[in-house]
Amino acid sequence: MGYLPRLGSQFSREAVMKIHEFQAKDLLRTAGVPVLAGRVARTPDEAAAAFTALGTPVCAVKAQIHAGGRGKGKVRGSEQRGVELAKTADDARRIAEGLLAKTLVTIQTGPEGQVVRQVFVESGCAIDRELYCAVLVDRRVGSPVLIASTAGGMDIEEVAAKTPELILSEPFDPDRGLGGWQARLLASKLGLPTASWRHAETFFKKLCAAFVSLDASLLEINPLVLAKDGTLVALDAKMTFDDNALFRHKDLAALRDEAEEEPAEIRAAAAGLSYVKLNGTIGCLVNGAGLAMSTMDLVKHHGGEPANFLDVGGGADVNQVTEAFRIILSDTNVKAILVNIFGGIMRCTTIATALVEASKTVGFTVPLVVRLEGTEVEEGKKILAASGAKIITADGLTDAAKKVVAAAGKPEA
Repeated sequence: MGYLPRLGSQFSREAVMKIHEFQAKDLLRTAGVPVLAGRVARTPDEAAAAFTALGTPVCAVKAQIHAGGRGKGKVRGSEQRGVELAKTADDARRIAEGLLAKTLVTIQTGPEGQVVRQVFVESGCAIDRELYCAVLVDRRVGSPVLIASTAGGMDIEEVAAKTPELILSEPFDPDRGLGGWQARLLASKLGLPTASWRHAETFFKKLCAAFVSLDASLLEINPLVLAKDGTLVALDAKMTFDDNALFRHKDLAALRDEAEEEPAEIRAAAAGLSYVKLNGTIGCLVNGAGLAMSTMDLVKHHGGEPANFLDVGGGADVNQVTEAFRIILSDTNVKAILVNIFGGIMRCTTIATALVEASKTVGFTVPLVVRLEGTEVEEGKKILAASGAKIITADGLTDAAKKVVAAAGKPEA
């Protein structure tokens, strides 16, 4: 099942907005999906007060960051995990103190980790079994799909790779919603007791309806628990939303936590640029998302690693191109930059002029390889040649990829 390896990935590079667990649970509660009571705390004392207010014998204190794997993750320099149980208010205070303002490192944050700025104190639950479920769009069948597994609480990517037979799926029509028969069939395959099937039907149908109505790109519940009383409860919740649909959901856009996002990506969005930071050494400035992806593929094919995805679009001006270079060069890992422009809507003369002006304003500290093609390409090349700027020109995308890999000091594959 090809879509499974990207579930919840910190490195999923779609245009999505992420929110925190406590925010996702507020949305699910409004949609009628069962979740536990909980409170957000931003200080240790608030965590202790939340435990007392919830009034249950046990609470979970959960770090709130935009990454999964918190239960197995650890605070840098200690054995403190991202999710721990508290049996007293003092426990809650101690756990929160060990998390707040600390860096939590999980399998999805990478070694750099993420700073914890708030925790979620949530009521305990009498758990009978842990399951997994998620709703996402399967582009192969052209519809949303509800997937589920008996392997709850585990890394679903690992489950999909090693035991794909444990992954169950039910595609559904977004207008009609998940069918009752589909929900009951899934409950049967998950081995739920028959007394829980009607509750499972309601749970799964409301989960799918919430996914569609919110224009979500991912709604993941891991673990989904079967409680001792036979009900299903979303013990965790991860939600991401399609950026392109946020104009329909002003309330969702307000949930964005920019402190959890890459600063360069925020800066690019403000300039009208599509930018995603990656982990390589070759900066890429391209017009058109498809061409940008092809450029990154060729860079990697020839032995390099892209440092970013950056699409300046078809109508970028000098100011946008200049800001694009500033953003790329703000990444200290960048050792060379590849500019790959196909002049269709944008003329090559326009981009060449912008490149020259940007080189004067920004001042390139790394090698710059430029490949131009399309409308007024010859005139554009003349502008670059006459500029006196230190630019390596390339004929064709393959030539450009080879030259930028060499310039970055990477051997070709």
